[in-house]
Amino acid sequence: MSFFWAFVIGGAICVFGQLLMDIGKLTPAHTMSTLVVLGAIADGCNLYDPFIEFAGAGATVPITSFGNALVHGALEELHKDGYIGIITGIFKVTSAGISAAIIFSFLAAVFFKPKG
Repeated sequence: MSFFWAFVIGGAICVFGQLLMDIGKLTPAHTMSTLVVLGAIADGCNLYDPFIEFAGAGATVPITSFGNALVHGALEELHKDGYIGIITGIFKVTSAGISAAIIFSFLAAVFFKPKG
């Protein structure tokens, strides 16, 4: 049953993003930013962790999870190290994902012919 809910919830997030682009006429960058901010707001309101418990990968794989990770890390380090933890917490939790995106993008540009 957990695979079913992961599929449904992850698909619903993707459908919402597609509707933002099709009906709302948002660019992909605006859509991605909107979904990250929604994930951040949900985590700030303590709604994203129960969402992850229910949907599993359906909530952790889409881009909304990045917003969740940013706020989650910042709040965790804020309680641990004070206000400097807001900055360090963001990078502590998301550094692996950001680094992977940069490295794999660079490798793709080296091995393939980028257009533009």
